[in-house]
Formats: sequence, C-alpha cells, structure tokens
Amino acid sequence: MDKQAELFPPVSWTGVDDVVIVGGGLAGLFCALKMAPRPVTVVAAAPIGRGASSAWAQAGIAAAVSPGDTVDKHVADTLTAGAGIVDEKIARLMASEAAERIHNLLEYGVPFDRDLKGHLMTSREAAHSENRVVRVKGDMAGRAIMEALVAAVRKTPTIRLMEGYVAEEIQTAGRFVTGLIARPDGGRSARRILFPARAVVMAAGGVGHLYEITTNPKEARGGGIGMAARAGAVIGDPEFVQFHPTAINVGKDPAPLATEALRGEGCRLLNSAGERFMTKLHPDAELAPRDVVARGIFTEVVSGRGAFLDCRTTVKHFAEEFPTVYGYCQDAGIDPAKDLIPVIPAAHYFMGGVLTDANGRSSIDGLWACGEVTSTGAHGANRLASNSLLEAVVFAGRIANDIAGLLPDPRTNPWLDKSGLNEDAETAEDGEAMARLRSVMSRHVGVIRDGDGLKEAVKAIDELERANRSTRFANSLATAKLMAIAALKREESRGGHYRSDFPEESEIWKHRTFITYDDANNWVAEIVGRAPAGRETEQA
Repeated sequence: MDKQAELFPPVSWTGVDDVVIVGGGLAGLFCALKMAPRPVTVVAAAPIGRGASSAWAQAGIAAAVSPGDTVDKHVADTLTAGAGIVDEKIARLMASEAAERIHNLLEYGVPFDRDLKGHLMTSREAAHSENRVVRVKGDMAGRAIMEALVAAVRKTPTIRLMEGYVAEEIQTAGRFVTGLIARPDGGRSARRILFPARAVVMAAGGVGHLYEITTNPKEARGGGIGMAARAGAVIGDPEFVQFHPTAINVGKDPAPLATEALRGEGCRLLNSAGERFMTKLHPDAELAPRDVVARGIFTEVVSGRGAFLDCRTTVKHFAEEFPTVYGYCQDAGIDPAKDLIPVIPAAHYFMGGVLTDANGRSSIDGLWACGEVTSTGAHGANRLASNSLLEAVVFAGRIANDIAGLLPDPRTNPWLDKSGLNEDAETAEDGEAMARLRSVMSRHVGVIRDGDGLKEAVKAIDELERANRSTRFANSLATAKLMAIAALKREESRGGHYRSDFPEESEIWKHRTFITYDDANNWVAEIVGRAPAGRETEQA
C-alpha cells in the first residue's frame, strides 16, 4: 500500500501550492530551496537524493575561484570543448554566476575542500586550462553536495516532498501547462494523481539508462524529456551524448566510475599489450576531450585488446585520495596499487534535452526545466568536465527567481485522484521492452554510429512504441526516438556525436538541432514507409 498517500490522502488536500518540481536531484532540490519560503511540492520517483545522478558525481563543480583563473578562461574552455555550437551568452552567464552558487552551497553546508588558510582548493580536469574544479575529499563531491541539500530540504517546512511518485504526464490546455500527473508506489500503483499547477519545473535527469553500459542510476531513462516532448515542447541537441571514457568494466549495472581526476593526476591508459594507445590519437593523450578518449578506449575494447587504467605508480595513497573509486575496486577484487583497472566507455551525460532560455523557460507556457533534462546551449556538442553540476545550480536558481517574479502570489488547488484514466502501471513486460531498447541504443546510437545502424534503431524504436501500453515507457521511447532521428539527420561528426560514415566536422552542420516530437514522428514514418502524420518534414 502507498503509505504516504494513506497518511496524506491527495483527494482531501486543499492547501497544495501551484508550483510542482519533478525530480529529487541537485537541480530540483536547489530550486526548491531557492524558492523558500514559498511553498512548493517536489515529486520524486525515489527518496530524494537516492535516484539522482548528481549524488554519483565524483569530481566536483567548475568555477573560476582560484588565483589566476577568470570567467573569460572558463568560457573559452567551455567553447572549445563544445565543438563550435555552444551558446556563448549562456556559457558566459553560467560561468559568471559560478562563484555565487558555490557560496550558496557552502551556506547549505557543503564541505568543499579547503587549504590551511581556509581557501577553496581546486583541481584540474581534462580540457580545462586552469585548476578550477571545487571538490570534496577528492572524489566525493556529488555525495557530499546531495547529503547537504537533502538535509536542508528536510528542514524546510515549506517544501512538501512526495517521494515514490513517478511523474508520467504533463497536463496542458492548448499551449499552457495546467498540472502534472504522477503514479504512486514507485510507478507500480494503478492509481494516478493529478497535481494542478501553474508552474511545473522539470528536473528529472538524463538518459543514461537507455544504454546497456551507463554510470547513471536506473531512474535516468529519459522520462522527463519524453514527457515534455509529448506535451509539445521543443527539444534541443538530442544527438549529443557524452560517454565517460573510464567506467570500471566489471559487469555491474550501473557501471562504477573511475573519475577523470585520476587521469588528471597522471594515470595512464594501456591496452592488454601494455601500449599507451592515446598518445597516437591526440596531443593531450589521456587528457584529450572525453569523446576522443571514449572512442579510443571503445576501439581497443571492441578489437579484443581491452583498455586499462594504470594508477600503480601515480597515486601514492589511493584509499585516502580517491576513496570512492578505491571502494569500487575493492568490491571487484582489484588492488589499484598493484593491478590495472579495466575500463570501458559508459553513457554518462546528455547534452540534449528540453530547450530552455536563460531563465529555464521551455517553449510551453508554465513549463520550466533545469539540470541534465535541459538543453540550455551551455555544453554544445560536448560538455566540459564538471560543468554539469554548475549548470544545474545556476539555472535552478534562475528559475526560482523567474517564477517568483511571474507568479508572486501562490495559489492553492486540490489534488485529484485520476485512477481509471490509465491503469497501465509498470509491469514485467516493461522490463523486457526496456532491455531491448537499451540493446538497440547501445548497438546503433552509441559511441560510434552510422546511417544504416541509426535507421535500424529508428525501426526498432517504432516497433516498440507501437506495441507499448505503458505511459512511463512511452516517455523513454519518445526520448530515444528523438535521439536516433537527430543522430541520423546530422551527417557529420561533432563532439559527442560520431558518425563513422561522416567522420569529419562540416560547416553546414555548425549549428544546434531543434526538433519536436511531431517532427520525429514524421521522419520515422518516412523511414519505415508509412504516410506522414500530416506535417511536412523540415531539417533538424
């Protein structure tokens, strides 16, 4: 039985605020805290913090807070990593507000590392020109940040937490958001609850679990993006997926992560023959942009040579300097002081998502979005390391200010039991279909892509969509469809999108992708030989 609904029956509540935040990760919780003391409702599929990719982030937050570093340098590095399609104004806004957000997090109790004089300590990561990553105990930033924010949220009486409620559908009237429908009991209940709202903030995370090998928790299955797309929102840059080069290859799902900071400390990549293969692929070798390193490792793995991270002589006190990675290695029977660590690329971060402006507004009135679920333009085709947590807090804060300005007076609405609208709770069949989708995405929309494979992916996703009866899985399928179609349409290689049949960048494609779910459906119809849905196709 849904204990939370039993204690607080939604149909009897008459004092519920009209701002609903979807997601219990960094972006959602930070937004809720910045809105206080305005009452807000946070709808989260798992206990807050537990199903969030943010909690697993090892490195930290990028911010120009060290001597000699500047916002201009941070922006320049972001532009370089983004492979020519970063929105420079958005990137500058983000970098300019970084220091302020670091101080906000300090106020919420995040114990960032400091030196003996009390100054914030920073480290360097791949593609950064300066030491600018603010960390916690080497590789524990995400966990420490989330622990602090969860504690702060639970102490804030105006934040109402609805944990174990899986958001499934954005309710609209024309182009206006009117509420959110969610299913209790972790998505297993046949009941559905409508939360009327003038403002829905989507902070539901990324897409990593659409792939077989990922560093993301199972909740990161593209649901928030699919929900927004199916409600009519414009989606930006869905072809760009960042694969972290060094997930620890020990057969776990999700795959544990060997932080990039290890390569920043000098750890090297070797194949089974002992060859340091990255020196032949890029002048920066192991510290090349993530997409380059990921493809280098992927090539070694599929060739049968394997790829390994050699930390044996570089990190002297592994357990103290990188306790999280050390724990993962211990669990797998690996001693990083003596053994090589087997690694493999894993779906890690999504540069695409709900298209938003500088205040987090989507193309639908009443829908805001922040965090990995968005496409702000700050990352372009390839995210700069440690800009993800920064983007989440910067735009979550801006959303809180924007909503306060637009909707200064909270209104209250009763929640409504929508049982009977859709009885299709998540089932075992969804698990089988999800496994098939993950296989299709990994084989055809993964680290290295080509036109024929992408067409096969589109056909397979179309078949899954036609057989599907689950609202939640429909959201994941919508996101996968948008990703595959955009990857097929972009006939070049750029950043996190690599086409073996179009291996070079093209000036023709030096722009972002904007696409709707209707566009994707029309293109799918062409590929599978059906009549389009009545809307002319146009280039993404």
